[in-house]
Amino acid sequence: MLKTKAKYTYDDYAAMDDDKRYELIEGELYMVPAPNFQHQTISRDLGVVLWEFVKKNNLGTVLYAPFDVVLSETDVVQPDIIFVSKERMGLMTEKNLRGAPDLVIEILSSTTKERDKLVKKRLYGEYGVKEFWIVDPDKKAIETMVLKEPGYETDGIYFIDDELTSPLLKGFRLYLKEVFLP
Repeated sequence: MLKTKAKYTYDDYAAMDDDKRYELIEGELYMVPAPNFQHQTISRDLGVVLWEFVKKNNLGTVLYAPFDVVLSETDVVQPDIIFVSKERMGLMTEKNLRGAPDLVIEILSSTTKERDKLVKKRLYGEYGVKEFWIVDPDKKAIETMVLKEPGYETDGIYFIDDELTSPLLKGFRLYLKEVFLP
């Protein structure tokens, strides 16, 4: 009988010797497939606008998957895009972020949609991610959520003709037409 490990830790995760991408959620190991073309272009275009704003205003940094966000010894995720404020840069190491980013952006795909919308959303709330965006390429929409006492509350749902604003990043504006191909 094949015996499997009950719970993986960050040390187990870091010791893996293959080229596949994984996330560790509550000690369970999940393989994350490479994103498709549409996912990559949305990530690039959204990331560029966000990075230009953050850099211009000297707010911190923006990073892209694959980059480990170590929330705990049994929770290690690779969000599509993260923003880390200057005040939280002390959590950054050469290999990973040891704690919650200020903003997490997840771009939905058919293989990770449910995990992103349910499991990771709950996880991000538990560890104190202040703002969470879910990008839905099929609907050409972005939902922005803000962490409140009971959990995330939707701040806005934006569609292709809309201009997204962020409660966390005062003055940030994103025209969704810049992100979604016609």
